[in-house]
Formats: sequence, C-alpha cells, structure tokens
Amino acid sequence: MNIGLTGGIATGKSTVSALLVSKGALLVDADVIAREVMLPGHPVLAAAVEHFGQAILLPDGTLDRRRLGDIVFHDPAERKALNEITHPAIRQEIREQMQTFEREHPDRLVVVDIPLLFESGLEAMFEQVLLVYAPFEVQVERLMERNRLTRDEAVARIRSQMDIEEKKKRADAVIDNSGQPSETERQVDEFWNRKGLL
Repeated sequence: MNIGLTGGIATGKSTVSALLVSKGALLVDADVIAREVMLPGHPVLAAAVEHFGQAILLPDGTLDRRRLGDIVFHDPAERKALNEITHPAIRQEIREQMQTFEREHPDRLVVVDIPLLFESGLEAMFEQVLLVYAPFEVQVERLMERNRLTRDEAVARIRSQMDIEEKKKRADAVIDNSGQPSETERQVDEFWNRKGLL
C-alpha cells in the first residue's frame, strides 16, 4: 500500500514521515530526488545549464542554488521553465522507487513525501493522501523562527503554496501537528492502527 504525504511549509511533514518510518514504513522523499537530479553529470542539470546558462554553476561544477533561486523566484516564466525541465525526471524517479518498494516489500507501507503534491496534481498516483496540518498563524511563527525571516517574508513564502485549509479539504486523512509532539504521535498511531499496519 502507498500514501502520498504532503502539507504546507513549516507544518511538520518531516516529523510525521520520521514517525511513520520508525513504525516500519518505507520513505520516498521528493526533495531528496529533486536534489539528486541537479547533481553534476545528471542530464537534468545539463538541461538546466543549457537553459539558464553557466552562471547557475559554482566553480566546481555543482549547482549554485542561491543563484538559480534568485532567477526563478523573481520570474514566474523562468520558474515554469525550471519546473518543465525538472518535474518529469523527478516524477519518473518517484514512480520507480515506489514500484520497487511495493514489489520488494508488498507488506510494508510506502510513504511518498511530496511538498507540492496538490499543486502538481499528483493525487491519482496514490491510494490515499495524508496531510500534515498546522493553521496559517502557526506556519508563520514556525517559519519566522526556523528560517529567521520577517513576518512579511514568511507570509510571502506560505502564500506561494496552495492554502493549507484548501489542502485539508482535499486530503483523505489529516494529522494536526499544531499541538504537542505527543499529540502528533498519538494521531500517527491512530492512523497506523486504522490502516491495520503491523
């Protein structure tokens, strides 16, 4: 069985994915895959350099993430171009890892952590979508503290994603991670037991 795990920025997806893994789930992490396709020698990085130019590389040939971020953050057309270069390869690798896990470990839960699952229209890939939820104001406070941002900066980043309340409506199941860690753990236990997972 597989689930898509998603949430909003600073809602605590990594906390919940770690709890599920500690119970025996297998994790496919879209963020890790996204970093891997931008490593030297990967055709996706080569395609990005072809589009954006050598300026997005550091002297050692690795990606200058800050430089690329500056370009795509300020230009929606360039952000769309980057997504068109990277997303097909990322989705393909996600599918391959999922299928390998399901084939080799048919009795285990496969959790695929995708931050922008709804934004990318990937719900159909999964048997169920589990949302890690925290209200908007909690997101703002956590993001300000975690990334040392002003309130305006934090709000801008959160607003760049689909509204967390809209995601909550679309999800099949929700873990509310706005309270104490013990409360989050209790909800993960309930989810696990409800699925009949061992």
